[in-house]
Amino acid sequence: MPKDHARKKALTAIKDELGVKHADAIALLDHPDADERETLERYLAEYIDINTYGEALAYLRQQQADPRNQLLCEQCGWTNSMVCPECEKGCGCEYGCTGWRHHEYAHDEDDSDSIPYGCDECGAGGSGDPYGECCCYEDEEEQAA
Repeated sequence: MPKDHARKKALTAIKDELGVKHADAIALLDHPDADERETLERYLAEYIDINTYGEALAYLRQQQADPRNQLLCEQCGWTNSMVCPECEKGCGCEYGCTGWRHHEYAHDEDDSDSIPYGCDECGAGGSGDPYGECCCYEDEEEQAA
């Protein structure tokens, strides 16, 4: 298949999939960074207020310039917005901290020993349900009062 024919097919696919104009499809196809191109396509597909390549690129540059999205630790990949205020290093490399951030951004979903929410005794609120209420200590509180 000739190169021009493949490019025309790719442009048609982009226009049909994302609902953008021909010029936007060309700009997207010619974007130099493949990772950024994937992100731009996701923005165009998911955000209803982003309709052109220019709008998607402006939003991407805004996200990249945001200090909260800057990399905090190259080892674990945490950003400044993910920092844990309770631990010394502040990132996901430290496993001794029992702070809520570590549970929120935990990657080991299969670890059955770590229940991010929930009572150790009754299990209320377990399985990621932060709204389950534990009643284990209500009797003790009533007796103390």
